[in-house]
Amino acid sequence: MEFRLLGAISVATEAGELPLGPAKRRSLLAALLLTPNRPVSVDHLTGALWDHEPPAQARSVIQGHVSRLRSLLAGTDAEMYGVELVTQGTAYVLRMPETLLDAHRFEELVTLARGQRAPDDAVAMYQEALSLWQGPALTGAYPSPPLQAAAHALEELRLASVESLAGAYTRLGEHARAAAVLRAEAGAHPLRESLSAALMRALQRAGRRSEALDWFHRTRRLLADELGVDPGRELADAYAVALSGKGEEEADAQVPPPVPVPVPARATATGARSDTVDLLPRMPRGFHGRGAELTALSRAAAGEAPVCLITGPAGVGKTALAVHWAHRNRAGFPGGLLYADLRGFSDTGEPTHLEILREFLLALGVAPRRVPESTQAASALFRSLAVGRQLLVVLDNARGSEQVRELLPGGPRCVTLVTSRYRLRGLIASDAARPVAVDVLEPEDSTALLAAVLGTERVLAEEVAARRLAELCGGLPLALRVAAARLADQPDWSLSAMSAELSDESRRLSLLDVEDTGVRAALRLTVRRLPEEAARHFSHLGRYPGTHVDRFTAAALAGTDPVTAEAALDKLSAAHLLTRSAPGRWTLHDLVRLYARGLDAGPDALVRVLDHCVATALAAAEAAEPGAESCFALPEDFHAPCAVREFADRDDAMAWYAAEREDLTLAAVAAREAGLHGRTWRIVLALWPQIVWRVRDGWTPLLETALEAARADADARAEPRVLALLGWVLTEEGRTREALVHLEAAAVLAARAGDPRGQATALVNLSLAQAALGSPEEAAEGCARAAVLARESGDRHTERLALYHLTRHRLDAGQWQSALDTATAAFAVDGPSDLSTASRVLLLTAAGEALLGMGDEAGGIRRLEDAAREAEASGYDEGAVRALGALLRVSPDLGLRARHDTAMARLTART
Repeated sequence: MEFRLLGAISVATEAGELPLGPAKRRSLLAALLLTPNRPVSVDHLTGALWDHEPPAQARSVIQGHVSRLRSLLAGTDAEMYGVELVTQGTAYVLRMPETLLDAHRFEELVTLARGQRAPDDAVAMYQEALSLWQGPALTGAYPSPPLQAAAHALEELRLASVESLAGAYTRLGEHARAAAVLRAEAGAHPLRESLSAALMRALQRAGRRSEALDWFHRTRRLLADELGVDPGRELADAYAVALSGKGEEEADAQVPPPVPVPVPARATATGARSDTVDLLPRMPRGFHGRGAELTALSRAAAGEAPVCLITGPAGVGKTALAVHWAHRNRAGFPGGLLYADLRGFSDTGEPTHLEILREFLLALGVAPRRVPESTQAASALFRSLAVGRQLLVVLDNARGSEQVRELLPGGPRCVTLVTSRYRLRGLIASDAARPVAVDVLEPEDSTALLAAVLGTERVLAEEVAARRLAELCGGLPLALRVAAARLADQPDWSLSAMSAELSDESRRLSLLDVEDTGVRAALRLTVRRLPEEAARHFSHLGRYPGTHVDRFTAAALAGTDPVTAEAALDKLSAAHLLTRSAPGRWTLHDLVRLYARGLDAGPDALVRVLDHCVATALAAAEAAEPGAESCFALPEDFHAPCAVREFADRDDAMAWYAAEREDLTLAAVAAREAGLHGRTWRIVLALWPQIVWRVRDGWTPLLETALEAARADADARAEPRVLALLGWVLTEEGRTREALVHLEAAAVLAARAGDPRGQATALVNLSLAQAALGSPEEAAEGCARAAVLARESGDRHTERLALYHLTRHRLDAGQWQSALDTATAAFAVDGPSDLSTASRVLLLTAAGEALLGMGDEAGGIRRLEDAAREAEASGYDEGAVRALGALLRVSPDLGLRARHDTAMARLTART
């Protein structure tokens, strides 16, 4: 986090600049930042925000701006940085480390630069100080007298620093560079005589006497025209020296010789070479694969002063990749190879910037007595030394962007590799860092890593077991190395035995730890660095039985809301504890999930997330089949989620069912294993729209689980409803006689439970089995009875469904007029305007077939064409295939055939 006054007033965070809003709010922030950690009275703030008589509500306006600033700061976790805006009596105090303020760092660097005896050190620090400026101070503030005075004071300090920088260049004998920095400022401030005088002296020393004289005459004319005055003593003296051409030697004699900058030894004339500075760890052993990542890293390292950001989860091999690449490319960095472990995820504490910079400076040949004692000065010196070198700097295990920035070299030919478990978006934003993501190893590279430790013969002897071992380790290099270490320590232990041990999820993480190294230890250090809310959500994710989560699922698990949950998921993703698998969906690595499962999450997390699954599936059913009766009542102890996902339409709902099927199945299994029978059958039964849509998709085992749970739950209505759905699926699978037993029982049990809607559904499904077994009259009677039951109970959806199937039974029996009358009656249920597209298409098709059977070919074709067009327009391919197939039976039109084949192809591809 950085507060900026040297340019536009702003607050920079890793996520970008805060939206500070109007000028008054920026001005209030500026007034607080000008005196950080000290009370600023409301009267002073009023004077800063209004230059004339303030409005009557000025105090309320100030309070509103303060409140908004507090909200903005809280939203960026400002307290983590020690930043807090507090009320103190009738004043406000912005408490903060002053190093977060660019104006403070500027003044500190200028003070340090003035105290440097070596002019090259002074130049580096002045350059660093002036680089903080991004425009006129306090840009965007209200132009009140107090703020204008503060901006003027800062500008005066900046100009004085420019003059001092030029003086340091002069002491180094770099007169042309001194003239260059002075000319830009003298042109912008032509009436500032000290700048013009300094520029004239620099030009004269650079051998450009005529330019110095021209500048004097230009300035003299401006002073006369603008102010009506003659040049002052300093400018007149500079003119006299330039005019006489004397004094240059004396001036130069006072400049001490430049201090030589230490550089690494170059190749001698004989080709011998002294050792290059090298702080790299040894070449990693057993390094395999990573060809794509090495190529990506080489590509990212091209260009001017690149910062390559290697990110990935704990134990994935980021350090190994960086060090391997560094050793492989060492010849490209004759200026030196620097390495520092920032220990961002360590129990031993992080080294300070000054400690790392001191090590770097000493390695580059700086004498111990010349190493600055402040971080800013040491950083400036490091950057200045890097300017002429080809350096490689490896910054390992960074926790945050701010930990890295002070350690970046300044040379255009320098390359920096940063490794982190976090994505460090702030470093990408501020320093154009180029991300190189590192994921788990592919199976072949995983087994190669095992072979590097255990020997190729041992791995080839149990090739299948080796692949299983790699799979259980999830391709994570750290896990593979620990497993290999255990096997290497016990040569008589087979890979098959190790795989069998690791298959036990309750022991897997323990087996993947040795001494103080292992997966669990690495994850513990990552989790410990998380913000409290993110850590809380992470611990609850281990209770989710599925493989993917969204913000609603995470909120249900932790008992929060989707907005809070999404923010936590984003932080967990940035820490590589989650992987974003699709927009709005995240997943955990298997070993990470096992670790999260061992954390404390409270006893209600599982019930909350199961009830979330029930609520969301019901919402999807309502969107997929609007108007249909809810297939069950919620349990008395139902935990209603804070928010439930909304579905735009049927397609949205069906897409959700398809994406979540596996996770909903796992949720039902988890509910059964926890003895939560009421949740088990409800989750399965709420899947009915997808079961109907994909009926031949292997639903029988899941429905049998639901049936077992309904019986264990002793819910009189649940058992017949599950039986009815199971029986229908079995009918569609061709297991009709098994289906008949379930469906007959469903109708009887629903009647006994006083559930006429459930009984009607069971009778409709039973009719399909009866018709398939050659009893069309019995099937038709059942559908007619179902229609009556549904009508009497007010269930229009099931009534229409029963009438449709009754129509189909009468069509199969050749009862054309009766079929047409029944289809017409189905249309009349609640009026045609309430029909879903699917129902309307199917009924139009049935009516068209009846008319064809009655000999009314024109009327039948018209109905069938209407059905086909509506189905095609809505994307209902099953209905289009049925309607177009009926048309083709009376008209072999090539256009109809093409339309039928197109719809069939889409349907086949989808199913």
